[in-house]
Amino acid sequence: MSENDQERSLDPGMNHQTCVVGSFDQAVRAALDDLQARDFARRIWAKDPALWHEASAHQAIIRNALGWLSLPEQQLRHVSRLQAFADEVKAAGFTHILLLGMGGSSLCPEVCRMTFGVVRGYPELHVLDSTVPSQVRNFQQKVDLERTLCIVASKSGSTTEPLVFQKYFFDWMRQIKGERAGENFVAITDPGSLLERLARELRFRAIFPGVPDVGGRYSALSNFGMVPAAAMGVNVEVLLRQAERIRRNCDSTVSATDNPGITLGAVLGILAKAGRDKVTFITSPAVSDLGAWLEQLIAESTGKEGKGIIPVDDEPLGVPQVYGDDRVFVYIRYADGVVPEQDATVDALKSAGHPVVCIDVTHLINLGQEFFRWEMATATAGSLLGINAFDQPNVQESKDFTKSYLEEFKKTGRLPDESPVITDGDVCLFTDDVNRQALDGASSLADAVAAHLSRVRTGDYVAINAYLERTPTVHDAFQHIRTIIRDAKRVATTLGYGPRFLHSTGQLHKGGPDSGVFLQVTADQKEDLAIPEEAYSFGTLAVAQALGDMKSLSTRNRRVIRIHLGCDVEAGVRRIQKSVEEALFFCPSFVRGIIDNR
Repeated sequence: MSENDQERSLDPGMNHQTCVVGSFDQAVRAALDDLQARDFARRIWAKDPALWHEASAHQAIIRNALGWLSLPEQQLRHVSRLQAFADEVKAAGFTHILLLGMGGSSLCPEVCRMTFGVVRGYPELHVLDSTVPSQVRNFQQKVDLERTLCIVASKSGSTTEPLVFQKYFFDWMRQIKGERAGENFVAITDPGSLLERLARELRFRAIFPGVPDVGGRYSALSNFGMVPAAAMGVNVEVLLRQAERIRRNCDSTVSATDNPGITLGAVLGILAKAGRDKVTFITSPAVSDLGAWLEQLIAESTGKEGKGIIPVDDEPLGVPQVYGDDRVFVYIRYADGVVPEQDATVDALKSAGHPVVCIDVTHLINLGQEFFRWEMATATAGSLLGINAFDQPNVQESKDFTKSYLEEFKKTGRLPDESPVITDGDVCLFTDDVNRQALDGASSLADAVAAHLSRVRTGDYVAINAYLERTPTVHDAFQHIRTIIRDAKRVATTLGYGPRFLHSTGQLHKGGPDSGVFLQVTADQKEDLAIPEEAYSFGTLAVAQALGDMKSLSTRNRRVIRIHLGCDVEAGVRRIQKSVEEALFFCPSFVRGIIDNR
């Protein structure tokens, strides 16, 4: 019996959710009673936009953004096409799938790749969501292009990154297969989009439609998530049936206190309003990448109007003493992959009085349940925070700045000149005039990092935004830096790779609370890559995106510096690590933390 047949024959059961919120229990219960009194469950299923905003402009957006509520049921009606497509891909002899997307179109496929791995007899899925040239080249070298199916995914059909990925890889494919290059391409996009027209012109193998009234970050159970999942061999019928099970448990007739999505949303919303706005994920290794998907869903949905819930994904675990009073922990625990050290840490956090939500995952195919649970919870939390959970007003802002830089490059052949605040060997530091004054005359990288981190206050978070290739060495160094900052300052830390995070936490960074302290990292490129039909290269695009992000943060008076490394990225990141160590190892709070932990 095949792996898929085994999944069809078993009952994966329901994931189990418990919320231990300690002194916040009464406030959460009161919120649930209020939601019940306001008929919240019935109104959300009736798609009442007034649950989130009174302004007519916002209500128009919200009315066209609630299609995710019925996605499991809708997709099950079309599951035969997904299964037929999976059989077609398998029969065609493809060995790899390269998903070319960004944000909501790439994160669910990545979760499936990291959770289910390579399914026997099906192609291996890779997800490209970086414009850094070395990262693009790395993915190109991983696959046998002639036997690779490229899935170009963009809801709007006009997102820059998927379109330039398509140009680059289609050009390579045409060199191999000539006029038959389109046989190796599939598009997922909303009807009538630029990408749909392009896919027809280039004779793509298939075009799968998006759902117009489902936003990108709520689209996991739509074709954006399910087409790549089916093609890599995941049993999407079972996954969708499990999503449908929890959808029914979150139905309009279920009371707020018995509704797992609404209950979780009430916990997140009420604790955030009480100052516990750093939702920190602890995940079993088998489901570790779910945190990246949750990060986008929560950050982009709630980070606006000066409010927001800050999701903290993949932060190394610490003892309870290194965490401030602004945390709520979510432990997503896979029953067949329990890590005793994680269990012990979570027990210690509960004993220390930290609020903890525990979700026990009974089977990996139950990911479908988590996608829907968290969409309902995020929508509920957004309502409690009094914001529109379905727009992303500040994402476009940095895109516009990037576009202006690229337009200037097309005219002059160069990006705008910048004068570094500090040059220290092959490392340069840039910032705006206001942040320059806060560096207090620092003349070295170490002094500047120390001055920048001295601005971190209780309740802040430190965000590392790296426009670099994610290699094991680079990632490990950044994780070490996060740990040092967290332990010394007792603040939450996040790590994002650009431009991917621009479509995720980028909204929160600009539209959310002014509690972020930002460290942007860029680097010279050893070897660039040209983009067919464009005047700019991948390297130029990546730099323009970093500059656009920096300008957007600066216009909002965020605490931000940019450290630009030379071509030896790993050596440069080690220098940053050393500077952070020098700045924080001997600060009084860090010494006290070490003593307390002993």
